Amino acid sequence: MGRPFRLRRSKIHGTGVVATRTIRAGRRIIEYIGERITHKEAERRYSVKAKDDSHTFLFTISSRHVIDAGVGGNVARFINHSCDPNCEAVIERGRVFIETVRAIAPDEELAYDYNIGREDNDPPNVEKIFGCHCGSKKCRGTMITPLDDD
Repeated sequence: MGRPFRLRRSKIHGTGVVATRTIRAGRRIIEYIGERITHKEAERRYSVKAKDDSHTFLFTISSRHVIDAGVGGNVARFINHSCDPNCEAVIERGRVFIETVRAIAPDEELAYDYNIGREDNDPPNVEKIFGCHCGSKKCRGTMITPLDDD
């Protein structure tokens, strides 16, 4: 029957992944793969990247390692961010799986919340750099994880 999704131009950003048929809630649909590297190597590789460039295929899997889907990655790297996602990323034993959190209709774009963390050396406009374009009613305007309201 094949995969229940395909690549297509996204309404959110660039290329996206859309369902080709109904996908039930709770289904593991794809593993996010790529080269496993240290955070130090990721910083070295992307140090030449402009500070206002939010495009990334890096996925943090632990305090020591990230997956760089720009090297050896698959279509999972094109699943966009949404503040009201229909999928979630699940990390198990250093592997990342994308799973549905609700049923997804045919032609609906797959998306999960990137929950990009803040770094000490972030520029003051980091929320704008990682601006969100998901268009949901719950959109917080950024892919950056919200600060706790403690």
